[in-house]
Amino acid sequence: MRVLDAEFVKDFMRMAGDGWDQGWHERNGGNLSYRLKPEEAESVREELAPGDWQEIGTSVPGLSGEYFLVTGSGKYFRNVMIKPEDSFCIIELDGKGENYRICWGLINGGRPTSELPSHLMNHEVKKSVTCGKHRVIYHCHPANTIALTFVLPLTDEAFTRELWEMATECPVVFPEGIGVVPWRVPGGRDIAVATSELMKKYNVAIWAHHGIFCSGADFDETFGLMHTVEKSAEILVKVLSMTPRKLQTIGPDDFRHLAVDFKVELPEQFLYEKH
Repeated sequence: MRVLDAEFVKDFMRMAGDGWDQGWHERNGGNLSYRLKPEEAESVREELAPGDWQEIGTSVPGLSGEYFLVTGSGKYFRNVMIKPEDSFCIIELDGKGENYRICWGLINGGRPTSELPSHLMNHEVKKSVTCGKHRVIYHCHPANTIALTFVLPLTDEAFTRELWEMATECPVVFPEGIGVVPWRVPGGRDIAVATSELMKKYNVAIWAHHGIFCSGADFDETFGLMHTVEKSAEILVKVLSMTPRKLQTIGPDDFRHLAVDFKVELPEQFLYEKH
């Protein structure tokens, strides 16, 4: 099968296009990766032409030998649909999880996203804690969420509670809460390590003054999670622009009742009383 005819590749391209349409990917901002299922890699093997091994910059032994779809460094999400072979690639990891090689794509040269260490370290974590269910890692720059990192305390508790309060569906969509990484230089090992620690218990990590990093089982789930977080952030930005104090909101006991009805577990650390 041709790579561009594979359903998982079409889904990857559609998600990239959807993110661009939302305005989350200015210039070459953001990146997306997908961990292929063995049968998916096998279905396109005839088109794979492995190149030279290159260092990842970190070690991810839990992903040894696996294949990934990854957007390219410096590539524009707006071009994924019209120039796919130039915009992203399929990479293979070696038997130690220390090196990768491009097997398809990036036909005009280039490398996978500069955030590759962050993506792979978090893929390794999510593969472990979800028993292999999570396969998508997505990073983008939604304006409202970024704006909140300048006015809310940079804590898991503050961001989780404020975003939960903005839309009733939020504690159902991300009941485990949201993690926050204080500002760090992007693309390096420090931010990758900090994010992977948060990903052990959350599916969303907000990078202060930068964007969101999230994980999901498939493209729909991951995009929907990102969309829900950013929509909630947009509502909060609008509320704060009208008044610094809410006249009414969803309280801790309301969340507890919701958790019972929707059969989700909401950590008590986020159900504190406000003063």
